[in-house]
Amino acid sequence: MVKITGNNHRKSTREIILETIKASRQAKVEDLAEAANVSPVTVRHHLNSLQAEGLIESNSVRRKVGRPYYVYSLSEQGQELFPKRYVRLTTRLLEELKAVMPSEAIDQVFKGVVQTVVDDHRPYFEGQPIEKRLDYLVSLLEEEGFLARWEKTEDGYSLTEYNCPYYSIGQEHIEICTFDTELIAHVVQAPIRQHSCMVQGADCCQFSIADATANS
Repeated sequence: MVKITGNNHRKSTREIILETIKASRQAKVEDLAEAANVSPVTVRHHLNSLQAEGLIESNSVRRKVGRPYYVYSLSEQGQELFPKRYVRLTTRLLEELKAVMPSEAIDQVFKGVVQTVVDDHRPYFEGQPIEKRLDYLVSLLEEEGFLARWEKTEDGYSLTEYNCPYYSIGQEHIEICTFDTELIAHVVQAPIRQHSCMVQGADCCQFSIADATANS
């Protein structure tokens, strides 16, 4: 097991557990309890929470003698917790772009990124009924780091995003919100309206989508 040293006294038990698993790739409860200087019972409590959030995975290891034991590793979602310095780099890049380019050009850059994503996925949703497109949209948003769900309403459909992977960047560069709104509009191919935005302080990002086939 790789032991994490440094400012552990400033970190939460949860952070130490995640960092230890990251460094060791796999870790047992006893290893994590030693690293965090807490009891195995406390470690198991945190592991249950982390597993429920989809941040870690467990695998049973059989022994020649005695009961099997579990080792814990980061899930793909858990791996995404660590490369956070991209936020600082992305913010700096946007600041430089905005210093030398007009706002219209910045908007075109974001629209171009969305167009590339849409073109890559177009064969999978083009020509499909709107609910099939909504299903595909939710999967596509999840690939981009969003947790989203849709539901049928009296006037059409409602799409809710429960998290924003660009929240930190959006605090300084609201243009980043163009990405998901443009992506939604391109995939559903119907009029959309945004009612709330997490970057602007709401609990979720919510959109209403008109059912273009309702009156046809």
